[in-house]
Amino acid sequence: MPTAYKRVLLKLSGESLMGDKEFGIDNIVVQQYCKEVKQAVDAGIEVAIVIGGGNIYRGLSAAENGIERVQGDYMGMLATVINGMAIQSGLEQIGVKTRLLSAIKMEQICEPFIRRRAIRHIEKGRVVIFGAGTGNPYFTTDTAAALRAVEIQADVILKGTRVDGIYTADPEKDKTATKYTAITYDEAIAKNLKVMDMTAFALCKENHLPIVVFDMNTPGNLQRVVMGETLGTIVQ
Repeated sequence: MPTAYKRVLLKLSGESLMGDKEFGIDNIVVQQYCKEVKQAVDAGIEVAIVIGGGNIYRGLSAAENGIERVQGDYMGMLATVINGMAIQSGLEQIGVKTRLLSAIKMEQICEPFIRRRAIRHIEKGRVVIFGAGTGNPYFTTDTAAALRAVEIQADVILKGTRVDGIYTADPEKDKTATKYTAITYDEAIAKNLKVMDMTAFALCKENHLPIVVFDMNTPGNLQRVVMGETLGTIVQ
């Protein structure tokens, strides 16, 4: 069965890995996400993943705790590697070959990010997980996802969230919020929609990289998106 995309970058938030917990990693959520990824891989899709670290540590909140912003951002980058290891373990337990690549060198647990090596792993059918953001402070994992997607020449960024697309306001707080089925980068930036940060939107716009925002917590949704079914909101 033909798929809509050949190579995708899946962006997950760290908070999504918490499930119903207040902190850390819910293994049930990890297992569910890994099954979703395996379905896409089995359909012939080349998959790369970027995960946030907000379930463990958020660099932006570091200043409130008296920690310097740069130091806090690096702490957040390390949190994304922990999440990457959890996803890697979950995928390998169900027979999916993976590679964890980090923008900060940690040879004992993951490979350093090298663009050509990352593409080679993807071409060999391995799921590549990118950890440690961009390796630089002041950049979010949204920007890291946009950067890595452009670098590996992905067809699309698939942003898996708790809601089924982009709304005029936060649908969990505002019941009158309406959903966009499609929106342009310029509209997303002008309306200051908080789905991704402005740097990520600008990078995607410049490189003509579409973003699909969809509900990752509904089983089968990732498979539906890669097969071309209209789900969520597309930014292009």
